[in-house]
Amino acid sequence: MSSDACDLLCLDVPHAEAVRAQLADGERAAAQAAQAKALGDPTRLRIAAALRLGEELCVCDLAWITELSQNLVSHHVRVLRSAALATSRRNGKLVMYRLTDSGRRLLAALTGTATSQTTVAPASLEMPEPA
Repeated sequence: MSSDACDLLCLDVPHAEAVRAQLADGERAAAQAAQAKALGDPTRLRIAAALRLGEELCVCDLAWITELSQNLVSHHVRVLRSAALATSRRNGKLVMYRLTDSGRRLLAALTGTATSQTTVAPASLEMPEPA
């Protein structure tokens, strides 16, 4: 068998129609491919993983965590946002990023980790009392 095609044309129409009815249309498939492509970059995959663990982080934190420049991180979170995998909100002078539900699901599917993986809570900004 040298070919990947069938030698005989036979079609299970009811089964094929049932599968076709559940298949994403071209527009939805293109959106899903764009999301997969966004997480296909190792840097964006690491940034998304950091967002999963940190829940909500600013570019400064993401740059420190990933050991990348803020400009590079800013570019990559913009790509994640454009692909609807991350969302942002302004908090004073900071822009905070977090994964969307679809971003969490896709990241979990790619990495084989549960979407409910333990997150790391931010440390308190209060200074400890001197001993």
